[in-house]
Amino acid sequence: MDAFTYDMPDVPWDERPEIDRWILSLLNSLIKETDAYYNTYEPTRAARMIADFVNDHLSNWYVRLNRRRFWGGGMTADKRSAYQTLYTCLETVSRLIAPVSPFYADLLFTDLVSVTGRDTAVSVHLSDFPVCDEVKINKTLEEQMQLAQDLSSMTLALRRKVNIKVRQPLQTIMVPALNNEQKANIEAVKKLVLNEVNVKELVFVNSASGILVKKVKPDFKKLGPRYGRVMKQLAAAIQTLSQDGITLFEQNSRFVFQIDNQACEVLLDDVEIISEDIPGWLVANEGNITIALDITVTDQLRKEGLARELINRIQNLRKNAGFEITDKIHIRLSSSTNDMNDAIHDFTDYIRKQVLAETIEITESPLNGTALDFEDFSLSACIEKAVNK
Repeated sequence: MDAFTYDMPDVPWDERPEIDRWILSLLNSLIKETDAYYNTYEPTRAARMIADFVNDHLSNWYVRLNRRRFWGGGMTADKRSAYQTLYTCLETVSRLIAPVSPFYADLLFTDLVSVTGRDTAVSVHLSDFPVCDEVKINKTLEEQMQLAQDLSSMTLALRRKVNIKVRQPLQTIMVPALNNEQKANIEAVKKLVLNEVNVKELVFVNSASGILVKKVKPDFKKLGPRYGRVMKQLAAAIQTLSQDGITLFEQNSRFVFQIDNQACEVLLDDVEIISEDIPGWLVANEGNITIALDITVTDQLRKEGLARELINRIQNLRKNAGFEITDKIHIRLSSSTNDMNDAIHDFTDYIRKQVLAETIEITESPLNGTALDFEDFSLSACIEKAVNK
């Protein structure tokens, strides 16, 4: 595997993958807003923004989604871009947190620059505060990636609701797009979302199709103080909105009702929009996003899920055996349930590719291997490193 060195030339901006440009766009937005908070003596708000960036975007999204890029063999331009992007984020964060976390900021900064030599300052407190590069801020890209995070979070929450593991593939996510702009933004991140939630396809449905039925529930605590005298009639009008009316409400984020010759403006935050579940589907709403998840597990999907579970167990065996990431292996498995045997047969090539196996053998005779426990059964597995000839 080629080594990464910090004196490699930076990958040009227009050659960087979209996910790198997104996190760096978010980083420059963070610099701009953090600087404004410090200048108005609001360090708490600045610290919370930095924490949200590191936890929600850098760690739980960017690093996690790019593990294959970091660990892949060969120092390609794509891998170099991933390392350089992460380094830029970490060094910038060390400078941003210096006013509120002086000791850790200094440790992080000196650990980074002592290796790279990209700054001659002996302390983060003697270095320059980051300057926002407006050219690198792409609000459309930021909105699209936020949409991907929201869709993924909603889908994973529906999986947890019925205790379906992420390794178990599902077939379809259905989304009623409110307008062409939202549809285009979802299309831009569709592949990313499907990979994240392990679903085969995302399809759009028209709000007029009648597949998804929505209801609106008014928030009396918010609306009561504003429209107390006509609140009863207003609540009734809100709850009897037609499906087209609800769609219009979601598109505009507001709706005006005429109650006793009084114009009552209701915002999207003043109500809760609930979608009814469809048989075989689960439905969720969040803001102006609605999704329906097909939770039917067909025989083929179940077999693929078993194959993914087996991959997970074999990867753990590789790790416990101390194998290198690039080591090829041979696998011997004891015969198991018909479903598992069929899963191994149907997905042999996929399993081999994921665990770097040259061969997979199922044997009826007992193996002197490790027991792998699954939900309803177990099997024995033995792996050994393949010898290069």
